[in-house]
Amino acid sequence: MPGKGKRKGRSQSRGKKQKKPEVDILSPAAMLNLYYIVHNVAGCLHLRGFRWPGATKSKKGKNKP
Repeated sequence: MPGKGKRKGRSQSRGKKQKKPEVDILSPAAMLNLYYIVHNVAGCLHLRGFRWPGATKSKKGKNKP
């Protein structure tokens, strides 16, 4: 019956992980993409993970009166 049984071939062995290529977050393509998401430096740093202690936390799904 198809679909039952063990798989014979695997593309990777269990112990080895593929390395992810390093991505330049300052490349022109990344900057253009970031420009469409946020339009200021503070928002850019916040999205890239550089948050500061006084930053406001955004609430998803917040209803405005």
